[in-house]
Amino acid sequence: MLRAVEPSDVDFLFLLESELDIAAAGFGTVPVSRQMISEYVRSYTADIFETKELRLIIVDAATGQAAGTVDIADFNPRDRRGFVGIAVASAFRGRGLALTALNELCSLAYSELGMHQLAAVVAYDNEASRRLFEKAGFRQCGQLRSWVRRGASYCDAAIYQRLLIP
Repeated sequence: MLRAVEPSDVDFLFLLESELDIAAAGFGTVPVSRQMISEYVRSYTADIFETKELRLIIVDAATGQAAGTVDIADFNPRDRRGFVGIAVASAFRGRGLALTALNELCSLAYSELGMHQLAAVVAYDNEASRRLFEKAGFRQCGQLRSWVRRGASYCDAAIYQRLLIP
């Protein structure tokens, strides 16, 4: 299940952002504080046409707990496309929540937002994410060489794309 970000999500978002393996898979460059997340949640506007982004909370239907986030970023309203990011807390991995959330996001993007396509940039060494996007119907359509820094070295990234056709 996907839902809007709520003020009560601050602690969960802080813990999610703090997980080292998620930080390594992402493209962030600096640690975030609980205060920064609190301000983000307080000022968050879910109008993708205004902010060009949408963040939703992934909820574990069995427990009702927040389990992760799924985002659309760099939304282009003219061409109706955007980039997907997804993160699931380590305690909730391996349950199929990410695949369900990604498919639900694609349905919402098409039916509610009128989007034509979604894309994702995934580091080649992130096998779990690559498998996830492929299972969700995304197809690799490109490669970015030396795209993600890993300490003193760099890793290539794959570009995945899914056309949102019913």
